[in-house]
Amino acid sequence: MSFKRPSRRQFAGITGWSALGISALSAGPGRADPAKEDRSASLGPSSSFPNGFLWGTATSAYQIEGAVNEGGRGPSIWDQFAHTRGTISDHSNADTATDHYHLYKQDIQLMKALGTTAYRFSIAWPRVFPEGVGTPNAKGLDFYDRLLDELSANGIEPFATLYHWDLPQALQDRFGGWTSRDTSKAFADYAAHVVQRLSDRVRHFFTINECSRLVHLGHGNGADAPGLKLSQSGLNQVRHNVALGHGLAVQAVRAHGRAGTRVGPAENAVSCIPAIETPANIRAAEIATRELNAGYLTVMLEGKYTDAFLARAGNDAPKYTAEDLRIISSPVDFVGLNVYTPDHYVVAAENERGFALAPFPASFPHMNAAWLRPGPEAMYWVPRHVAKLWNVRSIYITENGTSGTDQPVADGSVYDVDRIMYLRNYWTHLQRATSEGVPVLGYFLWSLMDNFEWSDGFEQRFGLYRVDFDTKRRTPKLSASLPSDSYIIVFSAS
Repeated sequence: MSFKRPSRRQFAGITGWSALGISALSAGPGRADPAKEDRSASLGPSSSFPNGFLWGTATSAYQIEGAVNEGGRGPSIWDQFAHTRGTISDHSNADTATDHYHLYKQDIQLMKALGTTAYRFSIAWPRVFPEGVGTPNAKGLDFYDRLLDELSANGIEPFATLYHWDLPQALQDRFGGWTSRDTSKAFADYAAHVVQRLSDRVRHFFTINECSRLVHLGHGNGADAPGLKLSQSGLNQVRHNVALGHGLAVQAVRAHGRAGTRVGPAENAVSCIPAIETPANIRAAEIATRELNAGYLTVMLEGKYTDAFLARAGNDAPKYTAEDLRIISSPVDFVGLNVYTPDHYVVAAENERGFALAPFPASFPHMNAAWLRPGPEAMYWVPRHVAKLWNVRSIYITENGTSGTDQPVADGSVYDVDRIMYLRNYWTHLQRATSEGVPVLGYFLWSLMDNFEWSDGFEQRFGLYRVDFDTKRRTPKLSASLPSDSYIIVFSAS
């Protein structure tokens, strides 16, 4: 896949205008259709992106819904984990979270006020199958029926994630969760039921959110639910079982979804950025991207583990069959990418791997969350690498955003200029990608509102709307008005 690059002068114009926060208006054919601008100009610099580009926000069920004991919902591994002493930094839990389960109509009006035209949410597996398998809960999808009808009434397109980490606790107890391929099969059955019910209104389904995090943090270092610290062989098997669950879910969507239903993963790919944009470093970053994502995107999109991955694993390699690999690599319609930070800056090297990873100096900046090191160029390179390496023709940025302290001033306003700085710079590089032909079709900002941020509890705030977790009141931050016309990034089609 080839991409067209703007001239140095054109790109300098893009970044220069955006840094000043001034609009550069295009008179050429590259400007967006004015008839479509009203629906999308309030979130994202839409008039510098292809016609039809989607702007949306993202959330997940456990982080916002609350109502953990309503509607027949069963417990999830995160319910148990969050109620285990010492697991959550502020000793909180998501029993009520933001109470989206009851306040969803109000929250959809918040989306509408932003001008978004799409919404990525997840479905709680334990609402649908409280025991993980067996007879579905008759009330399990009622909430999502109401949510989808309300989204439709407000002109917002739904994008549903089938699994965002809230595994039914019953499957953890019965099978050992993702340590067993029985859970992979149970996930496919759950996916089939959901898609059969909801694909009349949902056209896009993401299978699993961030396989790599749920594997490493949930089963490697124990920082996430279910809090396991497995051996390397055990961790590799979990990784394989999760990938198998993805493939089986893709097949379930194909078999049970209505005509035109589309499906793909939503992965936080290990992001490998050329430290300096030389041809040798770019090629090295591509090699690193393929190798360092070998257990996830590479096996999903190629149907094989790389030789280097298997060599490193040695006797700890996962047990699998050729049929497993065929299932895992079931063709997808798109790839979702969660892009927050550069994981590695890469330089070319004359070694066995063909690349070296530059260490991060202690002086490298970070946002409020220490792990979130801003590197806006990741928003260009991650989708570019994925498109080129695997000939992916449809990409969505399924998460991007930053946490902040987000403390109100005396009049109650929240001036989150750090988030505005972060987003404006990342959007500039996203615009660079689309202008060069990288096939990014839409962008989902994390997140619509502050929520329960896993082991950080309520300490890290990622939302465009500030939530008072005692009263559940939502208050727009300054970034909720981003961008006004003064932030739109446009460059001349000439």
